[in-house]
Amino acid sequence: MPIVSLREALNQAMDEEMARDERVFLMGEEVAEYNGAYKVSQGLLAKWGAMRVLDTPIAEAGFAGLGIGAAMTGLRPIVEFMTWNFSLVAFDQIVNHAAKMLSMSGGHFHVPIVFRGPGGAAHGLGATHSQALEAIYAHFPGLKVVMPSTCKDAKGLLKSAIRDDNPIVFIESEVMYGDKGEIPEGEYTIPLGIGEVKKKGTDVTIVSWSKILAHVVWKAVEALEKDLGVSIEIIDPRTIKPMDYELIVGSVKKTNRLVVVEEGWPFAGVGAQISHEVTSRAFDYLDAPVERVTQEDVPLPYAHILELHSLPSIDKITRAVKRALYID
Repeated sequence: MPIVSLREALNQAMDEEMARDERVFLMGEEVAEYNGAYKVSQGLLAKWGAMRVLDTPIAEAGFAGLGIGAAMTGLRPIVEFMTWNFSLVAFDQIVNHAAKMLSMSGGHFHVPIVFRGPGGAAHGLGATHSQALEAIYAHFPGLKVVMPSTCKDAKGLLKSAIRDDNPIVFIESEVMYGDKGEIPEGEYTIPLGIGEVKKKGTDVTIVSWSKILAHVVWKAVEALEKDLGVSIEIIDPRTIKPMDYELIVGSVKKTNRLVVVEEGWPFAGVGAQISHEVTSRAFDYLDAPVERVTQEDVPLPYAHILELHSLPSIDKITRAVKRALYID
């Protein structure tokens, strides 16, 4: 299978969907002439022209609203935010218009739009540029929230998101854009709302997603299995909303323990919802309380050492797994 970077996988998804459907177009800050702030849209302007790859002003509320209007008239926009932190400027457009239009129009207006770009922390970007916002957007009915952790998933999920008739919040990670991985040859999609068992195990289930899974959880699991001799199952929901609870619950019924690892804050986080669903559906199968590993409940510090201390780490995951297994 071909090996590509995550940015190349996303680029291929947009390119292929633009070829498949002339209604698809890309808009955002620096996506055209500059080939994207992170070079995800490299070459698309040269191939598809300025009518389908549009540079916008630094005005997120304006171009998000423009994209929603275009979607209501039958087009299929991809709106790139340079970072999901900037989406807060367009929050009203996303949650009060894109998310609610189908319901408030009595089913007359679909909004087939993808809002995409990098979210979460990178390296020393400060509190206002490092926020994991998936729990906030998943809170609102009408939005689907997608967060891939591999190149294969990034391409397949983005293609499905572009074809979906609902507004999609597609959150990537800028520190993953250079990650490389295999993707299938030829045309493929990955359905939204279907998670995947990334690694089978028998003693404890870990649920995680995006870069925390790719860059932290895997390392922690390798060390834990080597040091403790335990078998850990890893589940990537891939879609935060709708969430594949059946997959997670089925895993917990097998392992009897659950650790959820996420980059977001603890209060009202995605992990809190997963914990509720699991304890509601599989309480009698749990041999220990559900453990959660999150970012510390503070604005993310700018200082590198404090940033590392605040985010989920191998040490925090190790301690959570040991608690779940009653290992001192």
